[in-house]
Amino acid sequence: MPRPLRIAIVGAGPAGIYAADALLKSEAAVEPGVSIDLFERMPAPFGLIRYGVAPDHPRIKGIITALHQVLDKPQIRLFGNVDYPNDIGLDDLREFYDAVIFSTGADADRALDIPGIELEGSYGAADFVSWYDGHPDVPRSWPLEAEKVAVLGVGNVALDVARILAKTADELLPTEIPPNVYEGLTANKALEVHVFGRRGPAQAKFSPMELRELDHSPNIEVIVDPEDIDYDDGSIATRRANKQADMVAKTLENWAIRDAGDRPHKLFLHFFESPAEVIGEDGRVVGLRTERTQLDGTGNVTGTGETRTWDIGAVYRAVGYLSDELPKLPFDFLTGTVPHEGGRVIEGGEHMRSTYVTGWIKRGPVGLIGHTKGDANETVANLLDDHGNGRLHAPVAPGEEAVVNFLEARGVSYTTWEGWHRLDEAERARGAAEGRERVKIVEREAMLRASEA
Repeated sequence: MPRPLRIAIVGAGPAGIYAADALLKSEAAVEPGVSIDLFERMPAPFGLIRYGVAPDHPRIKGIITALHQVLDKPQIRLFGNVDYPNDIGLDDLREFYDAVIFSTGADADRALDIPGIELEGSYGAADFVSWYDGHPDVPRSWPLEAEKVAVLGVGNVALDVARILAKTADELLPTEIPPNVYEGLTANKALEVHVFGRRGPAQAKFSPMELRELDHSPNIEVIVDPEDIDYDDGSIATRRANKQADMVAKTLENWAIRDAGDRPHKLFLHFFESPAEVIGEDGRVVGLRTERTQLDGTGNVTGTGETRTWDIGAVYRAVGYLSDELPKLPFDFLTGTVPHEGGRVIEGGEHMRSTYVTGWIKRGPVGLIGHTKGDANETVANLLDDHGNGRLHAPVAPGEEAVVNFLEARGVSYTTWEGWHRLDEAERARGAAEGRERVKIVEREAMLRASEA
């Protein structure tokens, strides 16, 4: 009797779970069957949704419900708190599995090459997001001394960072933020948050709903300069072809023509301002210099040479995420991705046998969470094509207990899907005691203890 197809997925965020779901829905799941193990370096699954989505976005976190239904399937096992490659490497995985899919995502900040970006008080947005989302591997405190703050970038991460900085701690208390984050935000001195984009309203990468949510806070006055509402032929074409871009532009137009209100915290959305230099004194951020830009007819911009200096005490760059290099795999440092063809990892022009990628490590950190479904479907289709045509290698120890014995022999304190349920219950119990849905457990050791039987 043929054994099930054994697949390892490294990374238990949405991309990895969508790949598992695609495998479960395939013909291979019927005959000969599939057996899937997900390896996740965090003690808990869900990746970006747990550690990259702002706590005041429960709507997006609702995606976890759908992912839960996948991980509940008996063909899937979760091995949390297992680090690639320190706890298990590619050669080890090949001993136990017919194929390996890497879905490790992106959680580092892309660099911004302008003078002064290294000053104290200049931060990467990803680090700040990890702090307010209770990531166990970052410091427990965050300096929030600046009254005027700049956020560089016009994507949803920039919006999240600006919104968290502009809201009050008490506004965020009903969410799942842990005590250290609430205490940190209570000390936040920010009264003005300035978001800067080098191009115009039609080129902003905000989601319409996320943008409109800025204005729902009773404490945030969103301000747009009417001079920043400008379109060229390329911008008009973008609006006609892209409903979301048009909705974003309309929202910004409406904010630009209204009278200013009196909500205590001001959030300015600036367009056509290209960050040129972070200004420092005694090694600390004291300002930001931008160059005014103008549209060139195509939707792109050119510099005007006109500069402006802003009184700013802290700078957050939200110019994109970057994936970490994966040992034993080829890596394109320019794009921060693993070279591939349809999800098949490519090295020296050849497919690395039985090795695949999906999600942001495959195509870069662009698009919304749901977009990774198409990635997963393509990768899994090519994996199954390789299986059907005898191109996968044969593991020497495909039995399900072999990898368990390997991890235990190495002394790896791994968590399981049942352990996640226990951690979930513990976090919900902490929340119930405070009249909240959940209070997130931050410390890795505390997460492991809560996950234990």
